[in-house]
Amino acid sequence: MTQAMIGIEDLDVTFGYGAATVHAVQNVTFQVKPGESFGLVGESGSGKSTVLRAMSGLNPDWSGNVSLDGQTLGRQRDKAFYKRCQMVFQDPYGSLHPRHTVDRILAEPVAIHGLGDADKRIDRTLREVGLGPQFRFRFPHQLSGGQRQRVAIARALILEPRVLLLDEPTSALDVSVQAEILNLLKRLRAEHGLTYILVSHNLAVVAYMCDRLAVMNRGRVVEELDVESLRRGQAQQDYTRQLLLASQGYDRAVADSFKDFA
Repeated sequence: MTQAMIGIEDLDVTFGYGAATVHAVQNVTFQVKPGESFGLVGESGSGKSTVLRAMSGLNPDWSGNVSLDGQTLGRQRDKAFYKRCQMVFQDPYGSLHPRHTVDRILAEPVAIHGLGDADKRIDRTLREVGLGPQFRFRFPHQLSGGQRQRVAIARALILEPRVLLLDEPTSALDVSVQAEILNLLKRLRAEHGLTYILVSHNLAVVAYMCDRLAVMNRGRVVEELDVESLRRGQAQQDYTRQLLLASQGYDRAVADSFKDFA
């Protein structure tokens, strides 16, 4: 049996104390195989991005078991982890330093990890994400939203990781640009044998990008299914079926029939 590239078991995340405590993630368990693209879907506030932040090490306050390629991860991560696992954020403008050129943004992780041939790495990675050398010394404000997200993907890719964690990577972009970025991510996964976890509220994006998915509601995984079952509308849980109906566009009669799933 193939060892999981990513293992999440009984993950719990809480915020706040006492009466203000929020149980953001509750007993979440799933596995992602090497080279697989796995989606986490659900409404805003369902806990999907919180799972990603625990996996990435950005939120160290969690309990349960998290593993990468068979290695159990603690709350604090070392440089070796970040060499193997990188994250691409929702807002490319917010995730890029506004006063750093593209060159400096890409050179920094190379220097931190002591990798050689920075010039060649930067040039190659920019070309891989569809940006030529003319973009190398521009600042983020001189780029379009799609170009900024390509730089963010290049920054993740330059360390040659095995896993990319994608937190709504196209939701801040125009629809036409979204398609370009999704096609880029799909191509990069095939070319580099990458493993993805993709967080999205958009079921069409997940159906295009992922092999399997977990549906989250109020911090819990309510259903796990493959993408073919999603496309055929063969969900087992009422909440998932309601999400599928909502993804088909606004219909007042349908919307009035929606339930609040506790």
